[in-house]
Amino acid sequence: MIATVNSLAALSAMLNPDRIATAMGQFLVGVNGYSQFYAVYVGVRLATAGLALLAARRGDQPILGDLAALFILAQPLGRFIASFAIGLPQGLLFVVSGIEVLAGLALLLLRPREKRLPS
Repeated sequence: MIATVNSLAALSAMLNPDRIATAMGQFLVGVNGYSQFYAVYVGVRLATAGLALLAARRGDQPILGDLAALFILAQPLGRFIASFAIGLPQGLLFVVSGIEVLAGLALLLLRPREKRLPS
């Protein structure tokens, strides 16, 4: 599910970058503005989707799920840090932040327990 959501978010950003940027409170200017937008909203989202898919397929390596959770939780953490200087996100971005927190925590809570050999 996380892989699908991140893939769809990346696709949406590729198909209509100006609309997505506006919804996220950004205004894209020039080649560098669009390049940076694609780096974050397409590149990082696709990397997160790939990592989540790999984690789902490789259940014997729970560290992959932990890394996917870290990628997901890093975004609302960055917004939380920014809130001390500029305030909390508003509107849709506030909702997105809440969903990211829930998804990241769900991944950590659903982490497979390590099987220990009896001593």
